[in-house]
Amino acid sequence: MYQFLSTSLLWDELIEGKFESLQLADKQLIVVKKNNQAHAFAATCPHAGASFCEGWLDAHDRLVCPLHKYRFDIVNGRNTTGEGYKLKIYPTKIEENIIFIGIW
Repeated sequence: MYQFLSTSLLWDELIEGKFESLQLADKQLIVVKKNNQAHAFAATCPHAGASFCEGWLDAHDRLVCPLHKYRFDIVNGRNTTGEGYKLKIYPTKIEENIIFIGIW
């Protein structure tokens, strides 16, 4: 089961599509606001460990790894370019403008 931990990120201060990097517990994460939802995922690519801080979202809202251009669905973590890797996704919730992330 997840334990939701508060972050220092405020929902109304997030900029749509801009990556925010943070450490929570022992995990390095990226949070992005997209389509009126907060998405949280591991900060490094599961393929070769490249930092997603240098990545971006493509026109279909898929996370693009800056190293090999692998693409990931930010909702379910699936690799959409067929290499078979899966991005670690973390559940989020917003309470009183504070973003919480579920850690296991």
